[in-house]
Amino acid sequence: MEIIKEEREDVKIEDTFRVKHEDTETHTDMMEVKGESQDLNQTEEQYHDFRSGEKSLNCSETEKTFFEKRAQKTGTRKCFTCQQCGRSLSEKRNLKIHMNIHTGEKPFTCDHCGKSFTHQGTLYTHKSLHTGEKTYTCKLCGKTLNRKGNLQTHMRTHTGEKPFTCDQCGKSFTRKESLNNHMRIHSKESCYACHQCGKRFIDSNHLKNHIMTHTGEKPFMCHHCGMSCANNTNLEVHLRVHTGEKPFTCQQCGKSFSRKESLKNHMRVHTGERPYTCKQCGKSFINKGTRYTHMRTHTGGKLFTYL
Repeated sequence: MEIIKEEREDVKIEDTFRVKHEDTETHTDMMEVKGESQDLNQTEEQYHDFRSGEKSLNCSETEKTFFEKRAQKTGTRKCFTCQQCGRSLSEKRNLKIHMNIHTGEKPFTCDHCGKSFTHQGTLYTHKSLHTGEKTYTCKLCGKTLNRKGNLQTHMRTHTGEKPFTCDQCGKSFTRKESLNNHMRIHSKESCYACHQCGKRFIDSNHLKNHIMTHTGEKPFMCHHCGMSCANNTNLEVHLRVHTGEKPFTCQQCGKSFSRKESLKNHMRVHTGERPYTCKQCGKSFINKGTRYTHMRTHTGGKLFTYL
């Protein structure tokens, strides 16, 4: 809010200067000044979302659109250019924030779970996951989320929309952040390594989640039953046991599931795919669990380790 306040004051000073000192301007020009202030007020919320780190349908487009409009209205020239991708921004601080996309720097860390973020505003929003504050509700399944952008992303689980596509392999994603992480696979960028087992990750938060498998730490707790989870994703899946939510629906038969993996396994009923094969007899199965149960017929009911 402090940033928005400063912007309003800057616009107010600029408007006053134009009205008082541009004597050649007509009444129409003065009305244009008024309209400019109104337009800026209308884009303030969008600007605030970007500064707070909220990614709506496309955070980079939001950032780009806002600063383009601002440059057109105020006459500001874009003089700060990213040397890596060529994007130009009107302020040095915005370039600094933008550079975090390339460097992967996430200087703002949650003191509850250790997850890191590029923007301070994103950290503030993330903390509401720990406090339980949720203000946006999905009209289709009733799920509540703590950000409007998260609700928009969640809606894609119902629509199946994946607007972010990799130009190298064609794989699509619901979130731009997921696409950015995926692109590192092609560039073979994997700079975060676990010191205990050597496993490498393309995202620092993935490494932190992995380390919890070694430490046994589970900072995310269910408010219904007290069960603890290692990460927020696992907690969200667990909460569906209490809410009955089944957001993943088969487009062929309408059956719904609480987990994406369950829907994936179910789809094989329609496709006939059986990727899990018994090495003892060659029989194939839809999922690992069914194959595991089958293997016990060869071991006389004893537990079987399948490598």
